[in-house]
Amino acid sequence: MNRAEALQRAQDKQTWDVAIIGGGATGLGAALESASRGLRTILLERRDFASATSSRSTKLVHGGVRYLEQGNVSLVREALLERARLCQNAPHLVHKLTFVVPCYRWWEKPYYRTGLGLYDLLAGRHAHPKSRMLSAKATSDLLPGLKSTGLCGGVSYWDGQFDDARLAVALARTATKQGAAVLNYAPVLGLITENSKVVGVRAIDSETSAEFSVRAKSVINATGIFVDEVRKWEDPQRESMLAFSQGIHLVLPQEFLPGETAIIVPKTKDGRVVFIIPWHGQVVVGTTDTPIDAAEYDPAPREAEIDFLLEHAAMYLAKCPRRSDIKAVFVGIRPLVRRSKSQSTSKLSRDHTIVTENSGLLTITGGKWTTYRKMGQDVVETAIRAHNLRARESTTATLRLVGADNTNVTEPVSYGYESSFESLKLYGDEQPLIRNLISERPELGRVLADGYPYTQAEVVWGIRNEMARSVEDILFRRTRLGLLDRAASEEAEPVVRQLLREEGIGSGI
Repeated sequence: MNRAEALQRAQDKQTWDVAIIGGGATGLGAALESASRGLRTILLERRDFASATSSRSTKLVHGGVRYLEQGNVSLVREALLERARLCQNAPHLVHKLTFVVPCYRWWEKPYYRTGLGLYDLLAGRHAHPKSRMLSAKATSDLLPGLKSTGLCGGVSYWDGQFDDARLAVALARTATKQGAAVLNYAPVLGLITENSKVVGVRAIDSETSAEFSVRAKSVINATGIFVDEVRKWEDPQRESMLAFSQGIHLVLPQEFLPGETAIIVPKTKDGRVVFIIPWHGQVVVGTTDTPIDAAEYDPAPREAEIDFLLEHAAMYLAKCPRRSDIKAVFVGIRPLVRRSKSQSTSKLSRDHTIVTENSGLLTITGGKWTTYRKMGQDVVETAIRAHNLRARESTTATLRLVGADNTNVTEPVSYGYESSFESLKLYGDEQPLIRNLISERPELGRVLADGYPYTQAEVVWGIRNEMARSVEDILFRRTRLGLLDRAASEEAEPVVRQLLREEGIGSGI
């Protein structure tokens, strides 16, 4: 994936079949769907791929246990099917994770087992292993960091866990292999209309300030929390379709929940579910659901949200976490489709919605990471019908992503620096290519920060092959150091900046 080549294609005077605005989960899923069906496809992203909500998820590929409680059976069934597809198509990025619902009252075990039995039923043949009730001892054995006082047992089940930003990069690269032009740091400035119909977009290259036009038969607005902004380019009086909810996640040291099993808190005082999850050698606690007025790229956590998660974590963890234990906090904003007058964002729709404007502009929003592929398929099929595009049948249900062909690569020998190379598993069958960089320049085997596996070689790889253009791209999305440990990422910043300069990126965007 080469940015210079993608920019040159974007600036060529041609008419594309599909132009997609937005490089998050939805836009990238649509780009892969479109390109794999033989459509001439271009995607333009204002900043970096997955730089907003799509890199700040709870890191779960799941059916949605709480949606089942709300009675949204069709959404759960669809998500469970997509969960199975993701496990198959991206095994280097998605894996099964065991969850346990700890039970401290006698009736909770049969109650939650009944609900999770329905979860198994909806998953069909993909429900393996199935949910089961656990004794107090078995629960404590699985969750050595769990508070044991009053514990009656638990109920276990599984869902998927993934690395969201790495999956976004894999989607971008797979779409590129399928023929799409995928470009980051290319903000769309406005729509091109002729005879009251949208026929393209005006964009700019952030690195050179060069403006260019992209003409397309169909334009898809997949900008997530910013879809109303694009819709109002045509009509500033157009009614907004979204409400916004902010969710924060705390990152704690692994000592708070050792092992490989996650905790689900099924009911908080505001009616939400909270997860306590092992992820990349740390523990992630989330998420909150705080209504907010407007969308922004870099939302800040509120003190009350931090207190809320610490309070609920303390109810279940043997060791009570304090603010001083927090290694990082990350915040995402959910685009929730307004379908009722409810003021509770936890009750607004998590389904995806496609809107076709009179101008032909297609907008898709809502949904979640787990169903990105189905969202992409649905909006591309809408575009095909609306504009009589000639396309092949969809193949994305079985299309394996870049890196997925052979994930059983053996552990490399030591290159003389302290590194477990654990992070290289995320590259799947491309691991040997990164090791080759270290063979050529052994100093690239150095880790970016003590205690973390990310190497300088991954920085170089990200710059050369994944369109990383800034320190933030590297630390927060190509590696996950910035999300896991803010202090460690600050330690790594000078090295990353130097590598960017060596690769001709200067100081980055």
